[in-house]
Amino acid sequence: MGEVHVNGSATKLISKPNSNGIALQPSNNHRGLWFEEEIEEDLRWVFSVSRVLHTGVSEFQDIALVESGPFGKVLILDGKLQSAEADEFVYHECLVHPALLYHPNPRNVFIMGGGEGSTAREALRHKSVTKVVMCDIDKEVVDFCRAHLTMNHEAFHSSRLDLVINDARAELEEREDKFDIIIGDLADPVEGGPCYKLYTQSFYELVVKPRLNAGGVFVTQGGPAGILTHSEVYSSIFNTLRQVFKYVVPYAAHVPSYSDSWGWIMASDKPFPQITVSETDSRIKQRLDQSSELRFLDGETLRATMALNKHVRQALAKEKHVYTEESARFVHGHGAAQQAA
Repeated sequence: MGEVHVNGSATKLISKPNSNGIALQPSNNHRGLWFEEEIEEDLRWVFSVSRVLHTGVSEFQDIALVESGPFGKVLILDGKLQSAEADEFVYHECLVHPALLYHPNPRNVFIMGGGEGSTAREALRHKSVTKVVMCDIDKEVVDFCRAHLTMNHEAFHSSRLDLVINDARAELEEREDKFDIIIGDLADPVEGGPCYKLYTQSFYELVVKPRLNAGGVFVTQGGPAGILTHSEVYSSIFNTLRQVFKYVVPYAAHVPSYSDSWGWIMASDKPFPQITVSETDSRIKQRLDQSSELRFLDGETLRATMALNKHVRQALAKEKHVYTEESARFVHGHGAAQQAA
């Protein structure tokens, strides 16, 4: 581990310089430290850091939690910003609520990943949901988020939450019960990371689909979906799901802390109904616990997220690549497992 010196004191780097593109760099101004993520070899994303709250390496990935001026608490896994306190609601509302709102009566939900608890928090807001199974492989990440992310304390203590520490594939293969909704809240597929095999055609076809109830909906985060980034993995994941499910719906929204548009994809063998803006708003009001309103998503916003720009829409329509273990695509970066190899 390297060190930088700020005001005469040593601060450990989150990881070796340039290993993941993560570094805490000394600044020449009053902010003291900067977090740097390498988006591409010639593109870096930098923001100020006021405190380093936690760093470590679990069995599966590098972990960091920092306090940032613009984004609040920021969770970083394998060099990639996973979630920022200031705008995580954009990502998690988009990931969870469209699928549950399109389903006529969602009662049980399985979450692959989701260790920070925010996806479970949003699913539990639906009054019809009686059980949420959250299955994350990394106990250290889950335990730390449960202890330090106060916004999710209620979700972690809900009697409707079944928290499982296991590989999501193994857990789904071993279970006999089925689900109305399965959510893929997995880390981005990075080379050497723990998650890329859970974006493959064989996984969707042989593991996910058999665990859905009739009319069930699968939804996954799909990575960057911007003008310059959608071809990394988003278009491939979309096309892969088209090989497995009859109906597939891509959508995207800008997430400031990701410095890009982000993509999600819903899939089902039952057609997604045409829901008007007013009907979506009505369903949100009727189905969700109204102790706090959704901060990002409503009927008009949901319609907007599904109106992909022409460039991305045409690229998705033309995409031929199918995601397999042998032909995997990755976002820029490397997992801790590959570094250790």
